[in-house]
Amino acid sequence: VALMQSEDRRVFDALRKARPAIVRAAELFRATWLAGRTSFLFGAGTSGRLAVLEAAELPPTFGTDPRRVVAIVAGGRSAVFRAKEGAEDRRADGVEGARRVRSGDLVIGVSASSVTPFVRGALEEARRRGAGTLLITASRSRETDGLADVVVRLDVGPEVVAGSTRLKAGTATKLALNQITTSALASAGKVFGPWMIDLRAGSAKLRDRALRIVGAACGIPAEDARRLLARARGELRTAILMGRTKERYAEARRRLDRAGGDLRKAITSKKR
Repeated sequence: VALMQSEDRRVFDALRKARPAIVRAAELFRATWLAGRTSFLFGAGTSGRLAVLEAAELPPTFGTDPRRVVAIVAGGRSAVFRAKEGAEDRRADGVEGARRVRSGDLVIGVSASSVTPFVRGALEEARRRGAGTLLITASRSRETDGLADVVVRLDVGPEVVAGSTRLKAGTATKLALNQITTSALASAGKVFGPWMIDLRAGSAKLRDRALRIVGAACGIPAEDARRLLARARGELRTAILMGRTKERYAEARRRLDRAGGDLRKAITSKKR
């Protein structure tokens, strides 16, 4: 355990070194999002499962349409639950998966170790179709430089169990994905301060979180937050604007629409 924890420090060193590339990757993801296009994540094995996790977590966190960020795993859906080691070698499957990609979309290749033929095929097909390309990899090979518009290289060094990229490489990849998607969507207006303002309150826990967000963002007690959220028809973003500007629902909705849904801009326009 001590050895693994010591080695895991290299994950954060790798992320710091890769920060400029991660920023460029976030800008590319943000531009794709704001253009109304789709981002596709391709990966095999651990990398594919990390891609699935990222795509699955964005809708409940940011209220995004699940069709806007899609994960495609080598070996298909069953490979999420049971390893299909040979699937990563099928370049044709990556090409086939990328045939649904359109010009202006973004293809993100996730390949924790060497770049698999599956991911390589997807990136090459994406380029042929006029899509943006991004590669996240722990490979130190410079051969990856020309594979994508942006390459995020995470040099975490050898694993404590040689070749087991679910360890440092997988951890670094997960953190890089977190940083890319979260910073991109936050700067696209999906976050206000530290708060998720488009979360889908589909459970008791999330309904309670929505109330706490409204209360904290508006500086009001829980019962007032509950009434405000009800008046806002459950719309978290609208409730915060109503609480900040003291406007009625219809007025707040019009202000949000004029601001293109940007809560900060809507609040600022009221103060002018």
